Amino acid sequence: MQRLDTRQADFDARLDALTAWQEELDQSVNDTVTAVLADVASRGDAAVLEYTARFDRLHAASVAELEVSQQQQAAALARIDREHREALEYAAQRVRSYHEHQIQPSWQYRDDAGNLLGQQIRPLATAGIYVPGGKASYPSSVLMNAIPAKVAGVPEIIMVVPAPDGELNDLVLAAASIAGVDRVFTVGGAQAVAALAYGTQTIPAVDKIVGPGNIYVATAKRQVFGRVGIDMIAGPSEILVICDGSTDPDWVAMDLFSQAEHDENAQSLLLCPEQKYLDAVQASIDKLLPQMERAAIIRSSLAGRGAMILTRDLDDAVALSNRLAPEHLELSVADPEALLPQVQHAGAIFMGAYTSESLGDYCAGPNHVLPTSRSARFSSPLGVYDFQKRSSLIMCSEQGVQELGAVASVLARGESLTAHARSAEMRLSGAKSTS
Repeated sequence: MQRLDTRQADFDARLDALTAWQEELDQSVNDTVTAVLADVASRGDAAVLEYTARFDRLHAASVAELEVSQQQQAAALARIDREHREALEYAAQRVRSYHEHQIQPSWQYRDDAGNLLGQQIRPLATAGIYVPGGKASYPSSVLMNAIPAKVAGVPEIIMVVPAPDGELNDLVLAAASIAGVDRVFTVGGAQAVAALAYGTQTIPAVDKIVGPGNIYVATAKRQVFGRVGIDMIAGPSEILVICDGSTDPDWVAMDLFSQAEHDENAQSLLLCPEQKYLDAVQASIDKLLPQMERAAIIRSSLAGRGAMILTRDLDDAVALSNRLAPEHLELSVADPEALLPQVQHAGAIFMGAYTSESLGDYCAGPNHVLPTSRSARFSSPLGVYDFQKRSSLIMCSEQGVQELGAVASVLARGESLTAHARSAEMRLSGAKSTS
C-alpha cells in the first residue's frame, strides 16, 4: 500500500491520482449494447432467446421455459442446508425491519384560506432486479434489492439472473423465495436489461431496474435510463477506515481486505494520526495476506489503489473523508459518536471497533447498495424511497383562489404566458377575463 501524509506538499496531487476513477467508455461494448437493446425492443422474445443461447449457452424453445416458478424457488429453499436457510431468514428479517422504518405516509393540510395542499405517496407498479448468476452466488443482493421494494408496496417484482450453461445457484433462488420475488427469469446481460426496460411477449416491462452487473449490464442500464428508472451506475467498491490506534491491527487489516478482495479496482484506505499504528497494520497485512483465498486480487488492489494516510489528527482524517465521500466509512475509534456530527458524506457509516463493514453487507439491516465514486455527496443508499413516487396535491377553495389566482396572473403575464394568466383570472370573483 502507498504511504501518504497530509502534511506533504504534494499530498493533494498524490491523493487525486490515487482516488481518481473514471471508467473508460469502451466503444465496442457501447455499440454491442446499443444493438442488443434495439434488437430486443424490436423482436422481443425471439431476440432474448438468441442472445441467451449465444452468450450464456442456454438453449430454450421459448422464454417461458426460462422462467423459474415460485414452486421451483421454494424447492431450492428446501434443498439448501439448515445453516444457510436460517442465516438467510435472519438477514431478511433484519433487512425488512430496518426498511420498515423508512416508510413515509402521504400527508395533507389546509392553509388559512381553506386550500388543501399535500403529497400522495404510492409504490411503483413494477420493479426489476438484476442479480449476477452462474457459479457466483449473491443471495445478499437479492435480499437487499427485493425487500425494500416489497416493503414499499411494489405489487410485482421481476428478477433476472443469468444461468450460464444452465447453472443456477440454489442460494439465489432461496433468497428470492424468502424475499417474495414474484417472477424469476434465467436471462442475463444487456438483453435482460432490455427486456425489463421495453418488455417482451413474456417478460413484463418494469418501472425501475436495480441491481449490480458487469460492464454490459451497467452500460445497458445507463442507456435505458429515462425510459425506466435505475438505482445507480456503480463504480468499484470502496472502504475508508479512520483509526485512533485503539483497534486490533489484525481487525483493521482484514477490514481492508474485505473490500480489496472484490476486484483489483476496489479501493481500501486507512487514515490515522499515529505512524506506529500504521506500521502495525502493515505488519498485520504482511502476516495475514498469504492466508487469504483471494490473495492475488487483494495484493493487486492494495498495491494499485490502496493507501495508508498519516493525518494531523482525527479532525483532519474526518475532513479528508468528507472530501472523498466514501461508499463505506468505518469510524474505528474509541468514541465514534463524538466524530459522527463532523461526517458529511458517506454511503454507510460503521461505528466502533466491533462494527466491521461486512456486517452491513449481509445482516445488520441497512442496505448494502451504496453510492460509490464520491456520489455519496448527492446520493443515498438504496431504500424504500427508491421504490415509491410522490404526487403533489393541490385543491383550492373559492376563497383561496382569489389570492392565489391574482398572484399567478401577475407572474404569468410577466412571463408573457397569457393563457396561464387568463386561466387563473377566470376563477376570480367578479373579475372579467381580459387579454
